[in-house]
Amino acid sequence: MSERRETEKENRWPEQSPVRWGFPHPSGNPMRVLAITILFFMLLDPVFLQTLEQQDISTAERVPRLNMKFDSWRMKLSWDCEENTTYLECVMFHKENGPINIIPQEKECHCEFSDYSLHDGVTLMVKVNSTQRPIPETLVYANSGGNDTAAQNFSCFIYNANFMNCSWAKGQAAPDDVQYFLYIRDSRKRRERECPHYIEDSGTHVGCHLEDLSGLTSYNYFLVNGTSQRTGIQFFDSVLSWKKIEIYSPPNNISVLCNKSHCLICWEKPKTRYRLSNMEFKYQLDIQRKSNKENSENQLIEVPGNLENSYNFPSPEPRPKHTVKIRTSDARIQKWGAWSQPIEFGSEETTPSLVPIYVLVVLGTLITVLTLGCLLKRFLASQTLFPPIPRIKDKWTDNHRPDHQIIWENFTLDTEKGDNEDILTVQEVTVAPASMEAA
Repeated sequence: MSERRETEKENRWPEQSPVRWGFPHPSGNPMRVLAITILFFMLLDPVFLQTLEQQDISTAERVPRLNMKFDSWRMKLSWDCEENTTYLECVMFHKENGPINIIPQEKECHCEFSDYSLHDGVTLMVKVNSTQRPIPETLVYANSGGNDTAAQNFSCFIYNANFMNCSWAKGQAAPDDVQYFLYIRDSRKRRERECPHYIEDSGTHVGCHLEDLSGLTSYNYFLVNGTSQRTGIQFFDSVLSWKKIEIYSPPNNISVLCNKSHCLICWEKPKTRYRLSNMEFKYQLDIQRKSNKENSENQLIEVPGNLENSYNFPSPEPRPKHTVKIRTSDARIQKWGAWSQPIEFGSEETTPSLVPIYVLVVLGTLITVLTLGCLLKRFLASQTLFPPIPRIKDKWTDNHRPDHQIIWENFTLDTEKGDNEDILTVQEVTVAPASMEAA
């Protein structure tokens, strides 16, 4: 540690030597030796050392500051140029990407960084070599405004190659009068635009629709600013790649050609925002048997993109009718797009007709009804032609006990309904003996 301190002291302070300070070299003269000794003790005097230190500090204070400035929209760090100064390096300390170093061009007093998100804040530093001493100067760039007032859940996606939708949500701590605005700039920093068509929710901008994507590059910078009369609103920014946010359309010109054993399914790569090779796509086929579509399991088949863009589906004759749908994704980023319209191939299956069954059911019903009708008619006719003979009541064998107590009023003759009866009176006559007649 003592050696390190001595080295630092030597680098900071010039060598205090009588020869270097212009004093003559000591000789054998005693008076000269005495004079040099007195001067040496004067140099060691604390007041004298303090005077030298104040002179050094005043000299350092005369070194001008760099006066650093940062243009967040252009990602440009600049400072005041000074003579006899060499600018070694620019550094951006990013929360997610760590330190990002750039070496400035000779005799240039600025550094231009690539696009990075800044809503979490960054620290910028310039390393300089000056004639006096090294000057590292830093600048802290913070996201001013109230916490949790910035737009959140920001996302964008490109569809149909020429359209883009972006959406975001209101910040949790944002006031009711907050209003957000979206700005987009290409990575070359040549073209910038504000959202032409905002999507609103209760008067607040929560989305954007773009129908003109001209001028956008592979990487683009998105900035959502906010304004409010009550408090400051933080911004949200993001750098998005079109390849990661584009949702591919279904393939074009899907066709099916069949022979006795197979069906060849062919298609063309979809239209995309930028021209891509066939190898950068992959496809998924959904083949279903139409007659059993509700109960059949999906046959999802993944096919890598190639020059042919085809799939040979085994389907021997006679083949039932099938349907096939295809969708597209990036070969490296699995993000499937929408399904294509179903394409049919094969022939209709001949299902047995239900008409004969219906005829048999109707005929059986008629025969049954006619048979039952005939039986019923025969039974009714037999009852009419052969009525039952009334049975004579046998009071000796009748199970019912005779009722000897007869209420005669119950046998009152009904002159209107009853039959006329003749009453015969029998009188017994007794004949006298002949002897008595003679007497």
